[in-house]
Amino acid sequence: MIVADRKSLQEILTMVEDNKKILISGCKGCVTVCNVGGLKEVEILASSMEIARKKQGKDIDIDINVLERQCDTEYVAGISETVGDYEAVISLACGVGPQFLSDMYKDQTFYPGVNTTFFGGATQHGIWEERCAGCGTCIIHEFGGHCPVARCAKSLLHGPCGGSSNGKCEISKDTECIWDTIVRKKMDEGRLDDLLGIRGLKDWQTARDGGPRRSIREELVKGNI
Repeated sequence: MIVADRKSLQEILTMVEDNKKILISGCKGCVTVCNVGGLKEVEILASSMEIARKKQGKDIDIDINVLERQCDTEYVAGISETVGDYEAVISLACGVGPQFLSDMYKDQTFYPGVNTTFFGGATQHGIWEERCAGCGTCIIHEFGGHCPVARCAKSLLHGPCGGSSNGKCEISKDTECIWDTIVRKKMDEGRLDDLLGIRGLKDWQTARDGGPRRSIREELVKGNI
């Protein structure tokens, strides 16, 4: 899932300091799962902003909603009749949300209420860790099901660097060396020889460096004709 962190209250207040009538729009997708953009978080932000503005002696009128998904035009279209009632809209979705909103409602101003961080999942309650860099050509099967692109600080594909020690990365004693994990997994599988061959260069043409990417499912596109 996409993991995000909410921006600080002060940053959000600064972004909309000139606006009095505001909509805070959440998303029931990934940001709800990581407790950043669901109904509870939308309500908390609205209350916090109202209290802060009151202390400043400034008026504010806030409405809230939570869309099923902000990365889908079908659901984004659901606010078409009301979005124009506001001076600004704060999106508590990942970075895709406010962009979809901006594309559809060109006369409205949208602000990101969160910082999108990575693709990952929960390793324990309240802790999410990165697992995927979205490089577009997945080769984790070559590394025991682990991703050195996202989980190695240097994205090394041919083994650990000289800075790893006792299974930890040189950047922090709290960061595992994913190559230590990969080697141990291959040993457990009895397939350590998989790591001994010379591996060709990874195809990076599908990664973000080539510009914005697009995924097309022809059978779905043709079905809409």
